[in-house]
Amino acid sequence: MTQTTTSSPTPTHTPTSSGKQMLSEQVYARLRDAIMRGDYAPGDPLKPQDLAKEQGVSLAVVREALVRVVGEGLADRLPNRGFAVPAFSDHRWQEIAEARRTFEPVVLRLSVQRGDLDWEARVRATHHRMARTPVYTPEETKYYSSDWAEAHRIFHRALLEGCGNTVLLETFDRMWTASELARRWSAHRNPDRDGVLEHRRLEEAALARDADTAAEVLTRHLTQTAAGLTDCTHPDPVPQA
Repeated sequence: MTQTTTSSPTPTHTPTSSGKQMLSEQVYARLRDAIMRGDYAPGDPLKPQDLAKEQGVSLAVVREALVRVVGEGLADRLPNRGFAVPAFSDHRWQEIAEARRTFEPVVLRLSVQRGDLDWEARVRATHHRMARTPVYTPEETKYYSSDWAEAHRIFHRALLEGCGNTVLLETFDRMWTASELARRWSAHRNPDRDGVLEHRRLEEAALARDADTAAEVLTRHLTQTAAGLTDCTHPDPVPQA
C-alpha cells in the first residue's frame, strides 16, 4: 500500500510587498527632494491622485511616501483636506526655533568648556569646508545647494560635539532635521543676510574658548533664521564677537 504524504505549504516570498516598499522609497525621495528644492510653494497641496499619476504608481504607494514626509515635518496632514506643504506662518517653525535657542547655546557652552584639541581641529576643518562649498547651485535649486546644506550641518554639529554627550547630540540631530525646510525658506526670503560672517564669528568665539560670546552669537544666529519666516526679516545685527 502506497502511503501518500502531504507536506505543509512552503511559505512563498511575494515580490509585491518588497516592490511596493521600493517604489514607496523612490516616491518619498523624489517628493522630499522636490519640497526641499522649492518645486512646491509653502501651503501648496500635495494631492495623492496627482502624484500617483505623475509617478506612475498606486495611491497606496504615494500615501506611504506622504506619511513619511509628514513625519519629517516637510508636509502637513490636513483633516478632510489631504496633504499640503507647511506654510511660512506655521507656528511649528517658531516653536522649533525657540527650542533650538533654548537648547543649543547650553550645549555649545559645554562643548567650549570640555572640547579637546581634536574638537578644535574638527571645528576649524568643518568651517573651512563649509566656507569653500558653493552656497547656491542655480541648476540644482532656488534654495541653497545640498552640498552646502550638508557642510552647514556638519559644522554646526562639530561645534557641539565637544560636549561629549551622545544624548544631547541626538537631540540636536532631531531638531536639525525638523528645521531644515524652515532654514531654506528663511535664507531665500532674506538674501542680504551675511551668513558667512555669522559662521565665522561662531568659529572664532568657540576656538577662543569664549563660552559667553559663543552662546550669544549662536542665539542671535538662530533668531535670525526664525525671523526670516516672519515680517521681521531685518532683526538687529549679530553682535561683534
